[in-house]
Parts: sequence; C-alpha cells; structure tokens
Amino acid sequence: MRCFTRVAVTTAASTLLAAPLAHGADAMVAMLPGRTALDQSQLPSDAELEKRGASIGHIDIRIDDVFEDTQSLSAPYRMVNGLHISTHSETVRQQLLFRSGEPYHRRVLDETARLLRHQRYFNEASVNVVRYNEDNTVDVEVRVHDVWTLSPGFSFGRKGGENKTRLEFEDTNFLGLGKQISAERTNDVDRTAWRLTYVDPHLFGSWWSLSTAYSSMSDGEEQAIGLSRPFYALDSRWSANLNASDVDSAISRYSLGKRIARYDMQERQFDVGGGISSGLHDGWTVRYLGGFRYDARAFATRLNEPNVAIPDDRTVAYPWVGIEMLQDNYLSTRNLDQIGRTEDLHLGRSARLEAGFASTAFGSTRDALILNGVLQAGDDLGHERYLINGLGWRGRLEDGSLRDAVLDASSRFYLRQSERRVFFASISGSITSHLDPENQLLLGGDNGLRGYPLRYQAGKANALLTLEERFYSSWQPLKLFNVGAAVFFDTGRAWGQDEYAAAPAGWLSDVGVGLRLGSARSGLGNVLHIDLAMPLNRPGDIDSLQLLIETKKSF
Repeated sequence: MRCFTRVAVTTAASTLLAAPLAHGADAMVAMLPGRTALDQSQLPSDAELEKRGASIGHIDIRIDDVFEDTQSLSAPYRMVNGLHISTHSETVRQQLLFRSGEPYHRRVLDETARLLRHQRYFNEASVNVVRYNEDNTVDVEVRVHDVWTLSPGFSFGRKGGENKTRLEFEDTNFLGLGKQISAERTNDVDRTAWRLTYVDPHLFGSWWSLSTAYSSMSDGEEQAIGLSRPFYALDSRWSANLNASDVDSAISRYSLGKRIARYDMQERQFDVGGGISSGLHDGWTVRYLGGFRYDARAFATRLNEPNVAIPDDRTVAYPWVGIEMLQDNYLSTRNLDQIGRTEDLHLGRSARLEAGFASTAFGSTRDALILNGVLQAGDDLGHERYLINGLGWRGRLEDGSLRDAVLDASSRFYLRQSERRVFFASISGSITSHLDPENQLLLGGDNGLRGYPLRYQAGKANALLTLEERFYSSWQPLKLFNVGAAVFFDTGRAWGQDEYAAAPAGWLSDVGVGLRLGSARSGLGNVLHIDLAMPLNRPGDIDSLQLLIETKKSF
C-alpha cells in the first residue's frame, strides 16, 4: 500500500472532487451569481484550468474541532471541545497565499497547505478545489484540524544520565488568534531559569512577525526582541528583519561527561538585514540577501572558580551579502519522522551562501573574512526510498588561518518496508579548526550516542552513525497519542585533542529499544521518546543501561 501523494501541478480531475462541502455550504454557494456548478464529468484538470485562466471564486474555511464526531463522543471529549477556543477563520485566512479573484494555480494551493501544516496549532490541513463554475472560477475549501494548545503542567526528561524538569504554562494559539504566549521554569544540568515569551507571527494581520523573550536564570539573564518579514512563500519578493539580544550566562567546559570549568560570558548581538527576489521561475526561487551583524562577547571569572582560564573579549561586526536558492520539489507523506501526521518532505535542492568582512572600522576587535553556507539535496530513489544530504559551514578567515570554523555533513536515508515499518539510517560528521574557547565539539547521550553520558567525548572532529527500525501503529490511546516504537544502534567517536578535555576514547557503540508517543491532539507538535540504551563498550565509570526521556521534533 502506498501511503503518500506527490505534490504536482498536474493533479487528476478526481482531486477536484476531494473533500466536498457540506450541504449547507453547497446551497450557499449555489445562490451566488455565476455560481452554477458544472456537471462533475465536465470538470477540467488543473493544467486545463490554468490554461483557461480560471480564477479563485468562493473560499470556504472549515475548522475541525479537537475531537471529531461530537455526537458519538463521551462527555469528557465533548467537554474538551467545549472548553477549547477554536481558531478564528480570519487567523486562517490571513495565512492564505491566494485571494478570491486571483488566478488559479494548483501549486499555490499546495504551498498554502504546507504553510498551514507547519503551524503547531493544527494537526492537519488541506486545501482543495471543490467546484468549477460556469463563470470560469473555482471554489476552494481550506480545511484545518485544531488541536488543544493550552499546555499547563509539569514535564520530566532524562538523557545522558542527567535529569531535566519543566513547569510551564503555554498557549500556542492564544484566544484562537495564532499568537503564542508562554511562561516556564526549567531546571537542567546547566541552569535553573524562568522564561517569558510572546510571539505574534502575523502582526496586525500582516506577514510581519514580532517575538520577545525574557529569562531570569541562575547564572544570569536574557532579553531578546525580533521584528521580521520573512520570505513567507516561494514567490515572495522581499524580506526584512531586525533582531537584538542581551544575554548574561555561564559557559561550561566538559570532559568525559563531567563539567571541569565554568566562567561568565556577556553576549550582545544585533542583526539587521533583508533580501529581494524576482519570485519563482521554472521551479526555482533565487533571493539576494544582505545586512549587518554585531556580536560582542565579554568574559569574566566566577567568584567560586577564580583560577579558570578565560578567553579574551571579542567583538565581530560586519556587513554581509548572500544568495539563497530553493527548488520547489516537495513530497507529502506520512509515517516517516512523525506518527499519523502529514509530513512535507523537501526533495529538491537548496543553497544559502553568505560572505562578510569584519573590520575595526565597524567596531570589530579584529579584521576577518566571514564565510557561512548551507547546502541540501533531497532525492527520491524510487520504491519509496528517500535520501537527503546536507552540508554546512561557518567560520572566520583571520591572518591567513581559519578561526572558529566548523564543517558539518549529514545524510538521512528512509526505506519504507510497509505502511507501518520504515528503516532509517543517518550518518553525520563535523570537522573544526581553532574553535573559539567558549565552543566545544561534543558527542554523547544528548546528541545521538544514546548509551553514554551527555557531552561525553570532546575533540576536533567527530562522526556518528545511527540505524533504526521504526514501527508506526494505528493505536491511539484515549484519542490522545499516536504510538510508535524503534529498535536502534548508534556508533560514534571523536578525533583530535580538545585543549580542555580528556583524549577521545575511540569508537563507542550502543543498542536499544524505544517507545514513541506522538501528540495527536495537542499543540506541542513533538514526539516523546522513551529509550533504553545499552553501551556495548563502556568504561567502568558509566551505567550499563541508560534511560532517556525527552521530546524531539521528529521520530
């Protein structure tokens, strides 16, 4: 059974009949002038509609409640639906990439559906043509499925032998307006912190986004604000952003999973920029970018650790220019990185390249050429096999040598064996050159080597291989969770001597099993991982079995 559909410009005429409107909506539309629907056998294909120059007619927005089929539900589910504040139609409408009277393009409807599915307060979203009218217009149904977005409560996580707790109050769809507010208290191996956040992704109904955050931490505080208008669609023509942050915190150095030193860092960042584009042409978008960045870091010893060596203060300020290219090639599928949800897999090519020059004339403490870049290529290998490769780099060229330079490479491979089983493999690696002293390249239970303590190995380069057999069930306990499982094997190591840590211990491997719980009705949008991992070549100072409990964005 094939459980995916490819997004394409030429969709069969039968797609135009998908998800018909309710009888009441049919009657309403039929009463509109020029809205006499043609016989279904006369419905043209998407390509024919675009050739005829059809335009968008009536747009019907349907918002499904948290729990469907209210009549057959028991009282607790009906009560949840009653307490839930549904997303307002206008909140959905302001995210549409099309309006009534505009030319019809199937690609724009597909992209709108992807944008809506990206929102944490929707479980599913679809955009379909439901009627072709005699006046050469098409009526469109936008259908979204709400989830419960108010999340007060307590959460617990464990990975790498360390615990993390969180007490939070969060609403990712405040009053049904699509705005996010949160207040949380976290306690982990690094710090205890209170954090307040507010995000308005559509300021005054526009494509401008406002975000603010304030944190009071056991080792300092954070203040951040951002105002931006992103390239919200493939055919967007311009973007702009202004971001500023002020963070005081402690920096830790690790060796064999244990903290060996700590000192204070004061970081001030400012970023202003934007870009222009001619839009989407022949399946590609090209964007020309530019801006100015300022990053000042000051270091100091802590009162209880006066003998720790600290870095020199550093400021890097520079104008930069860049280019971004993105290919329009997406696949809609299910049961890859999520459980029971529609996923949009990018199988095209993309690139983002930036170059800047830091100079004392701009306030820098040194002159440097700044080079940043990200490349990605996805491929459909046929027979439901997918390969996604990525390459990224950042760094400064100072006095003829690379400083704080990192080269990352990764590959992910998916092989669907059945509707409910997928084999997954990933390999990743990093190479560094003269990292700034506050940065370490670490490998451990917190970033993929699940059978070992967090931040266990440090070095100048590392590699990690993960193999997983994934299982996706149709079981949904209490209609709240989508359930999956995994059997996994990890192996990795670090190379090179970190200046502050023990020498790498060679290859480390683990095997394990895990339970996966995907949030079916909440706005968390995460997958809860409960893993038991057994190190295969463990030193005597670590446990023979590691328990990991954490939430991730994917399976």
